[in-house]
Amino acid sequence: MNLFLLGALAVFAASLLGGCTTSKITEPARSATEQLLLSTAADHALQSARMLGIFANRKVFLDATYFDSYDSKYAIGSIRDALNRAGARLVDNATNSDIIIEARSGALSVDSSDELVGLPKTSVPVPLAGQVQTPEVAFYKSQTERSVAKIALLAFTRTTRAHVYSSGSLDGTAYDISKSLFFVSWNRTDVPENQKSEKEYEQFQTCFPQYDPANLSATNDPAK
Repeated sequence: MNLFLLGALAVFAASLLGGCTTSKITEPARSATEQLLLSTAADHALQSARMLGIFANRKVFLDATYFDSYDSKYAIGSIRDALNRAGARLVDNATNSDIIIEARSGALSVDSSDELVGLPKTSVPVPLAGQVQTPEVAFYKSQTERSVAKIALLAFTRTTRAHVYSSGSLDGTAYDISKSLFFVSWNRTDVPENQKSEKEYEQFQTCFPQYDPANLSATNDPAK
């Protein structure tokens, strides 16, 4: 009987090991969420641009010499798109233009913050075994990423350098917030590509009707 039990356990263990699989996920230097936050903030900043219609039917050259930031090519492309939609005739060099528009960036980056109520992951020295990594135990956890874009445009005539237009500060933001309470998690974001169903809120409120998810943290939350 003992041999039979040992044999059964061996077969069971072998079946478990045979079913184990591993997968590799590529991890580029920058996450998709970071890039989407930056591009969304840039889009929101340009939505506040006014009076671009004054460039309609004018030959416009966009000078990006003073635009220095992360994802600058996307931001410059968005400015070109806004000008073209307003009727500007974009040209490839300043010589062929009527008006030169200089674009500059005051900010285009992401701030991140984390909150944890529980036990963080840590290394514990164990005699004869070295360092042992203990897992994170989170009762409440919040991860917030918030991007900020500050863009400005200056336009002047090519021939006389006379002032034509100043946009002032064009500001835009975007956020992505993930929170969890025990085994329930939810996400809030204004990045269109990352928006999730409100069923996460319904699930939370069903499990914990006495709590309001928006008030779980004292940290300023852009989603409130």
